[in-house]
Amino acid sequence: MNHGGAYRGSVANEDLGRTLRRLRRLASLTQEELAERSGVSVDVIRQLEQGRKHSARLPTLHALANGLGVELTTLLGDPPAVSSTGENDGPRFVAVRRAIMPPLWGPEPEPPGPGFSLDRLREQIADGWTQYHSAEFDTVMKALPDVISDARTATASANDDRRAGFAALAKALQLAGHVAVRMGKTDLALIGLERAIEAAGQSSDPLLPPMIVNSTAWTYQRQGRLEDALSIALRTADDLANAGRTDTADGLKVWGALTMSAATSAARSGDYERAAAMMETAEKEAARVSKLPDGGDNRMVSVFSPSSVRIERVRLAVQYGHPKDALALAKGMRLSKDTPPSWRTWLLLDVARAHTDIGDAAGAVKTLESLRRVAPTWMQHHTLAVAIVRDLWALPNHPPGLRPLAEFLGVSA
Repeated sequence: MNHGGAYRGSVANEDLGRTLRRLRRLASLTQEELAERSGVSVDVIRQLEQGRKHSARLPTLHALANGLGVELTTLLGDPPAVSSTGENDGPRFVAVRRAIMPPLWGPEPEPPGPGFSLDRLREQIADGWTQYHSAEFDTVMKALPDVISDARTATASANDDRRAGFAALAKALQLAGHVAVRMGKTDLALIGLERAIEAAGQSSDPLLPPMIVNSTAWTYQRQGRLEDALSIALRTADDLANAGRTDTADGLKVWGALTMSAATSAARSGDYERAAAMMETAEKEAARVSKLPDGGDNRMVSVFSPSSVRIERVRLAVQYGHPKDALALAKGMRLSKDTPPSWRTWLLLDVARAHTDIGDAAGAVKTLESLRRVAPTWMQHHTLAVAIVRDLWALPNHPPGLRPLAEFLGVSA
């Protein structure tokens, strides 16, 4: 299957210019102001926006993304999970949208029938998170409407089952919010996450609301609302620590994920030193996770471990112009068994980016070959993987192994 067509149609052609213009206007920047913030010439920005220039090398794209305060993948075009046809409002996603926002004046949920099982529902939601982290987005979208519907039914249960039903609904809506972000529908994601927080408040799990706040902070980041993301992540992390919630593995994981989210927002706001300090603190705290009482199903809790912190540190280093630091941080890393495929993907992509930035094409190819082995589905979903391969393909001398990668992603076609 050729996965490069979507990339060439959205990133390497006129949509790059349209995306750049839209993001610049959202940031209330003139072309001259963006040029000053990014270090990219006004002429290049003008050519991209006018469609006279259809692509740019990764260093230029990095600089523009940093100047705009957005992720590189936001500038590159379609986020992971958008189909190659660009049809991200098809019937399956419409069903997800309807599950997040049921029709007004619809019937109240009725109590579950005799065949209903809360344990089975929780297992379905946990499986959904595993599938999400494995980039099986179609599978998740197919299951989500029924899962959310069943969770709403569970909230009509009696006694303790009712609180457990609200907990299930919160996690299902949180998952739907993440899927919506991956589909580029951040406003819908925020609606789902707000409803998830409301449901979490009616559960008996004090860690659920802060977990969903972290998802909200991530969504704010995707919208360029960096101050909002930083504020809610820091405040919620402080509240967790002050309430003594970090004395269990699950509580510390939620605190750590919020702290990493705050660090990312600080870095994108231009305060790389503050971000680095936060990440160093997070890495020290992450060492305590394995020594604390375990709460149970890791699939339902925030991702936080020494591995995830180091992955995020690598990501920030390469994104903010420190490729040698990124490679030093990544050298000799041993990932924990519970590191999701999505996080492994980001690590390998960022290592490949760092190799590309220092002119080590062979190192970049070797890293991308590893990515193709361990997470081929994620690799096909990431426009960043295609951007790296396209940069390498533009070199006068192709390093060994580049052609199969280019063909895999449709870059050489």
